[in-house]
Amino acid sequence: MDTNSKSHVHGVFERIAPKYDLMNDLISFRRHKAWRKLTMKKMNVQAGQTALDLCCGTCDWTIALADASKTGKIVGLDFSQNMLDVGALKVEKLGMNKQITLVQGNAMSLPFEDHSFDFVTIGFGLRNVPDYLQVLKEMHRVVKPGGKVVCLEVSKPTWQPFKAMYNLYFERLLPIIGKVVAKSFQEYKWLPESLKLFPGRQELAELFEEAGLSQVKAYPLTGGVAALHMGTKEKK
Repeated sequence: MDTNSKSHVHGVFERIAPKYDLMNDLISFRRHKAWRKLTMKKMNVQAGQTALDLCCGTCDWTIALADASKTGKIVGLDFSQNMLDVGALKVEKLGMNKQITLVQGNAMSLPFEDHSFDFVTIGFGLRNVPDYLQVLKEMHRVVKPGGKVVCLEVSKPTWQPFKAMYNLYFERLLPIIGKVVAKSFQEYKWLPESLKLFPGRQELAELFEEAGLSQVKAYPLTGGVAALHMGTKEKK
């Protein structure tokens, strides 16, 4: 992804931030909350454990991680300040300011030491970065040995006729919904285009392994329209 593309992606998320949560509900038919709940169950976060949530957007997963950890330090990182501003209001309303720190930053070059977090997560953000493998390598770097790297992302269903219906929805209907609800036709036209370039479930599992993660598991969600990937950093 060149500099112009990166600035375009940044501009997209800066503009859609106020309607981001509503559009996520529409995009996933409200399933994204159920997917995150299942992911949290499989992660089994314990009290006091720490986490870094990349591309945290408006911080729903960041808050869920903090709630599960109870006392552990949670960091949310995103390149869009407008997204973080929306998330900061949620964090403040819940009184989680001391537990959650929000950072504007680049997922491809994380401003954290090696082996810093028990979990490193990325939810519906990996497909928007310029280099998927570089981000996974950075996630592997900053997670502690024995810790987990977790990705929840839209994926590509393979079962027909569901695949055809899904493609019709994403390519034709979603931009129209974006225009009506968020006044952002071009922005939501770009999102399905980003999905076309994104690796399928098995290919992403292979990228996890290439990044150095082991015990990689990939779970299809809702007929494969989304996928959960989890990998562990081996202990030395």
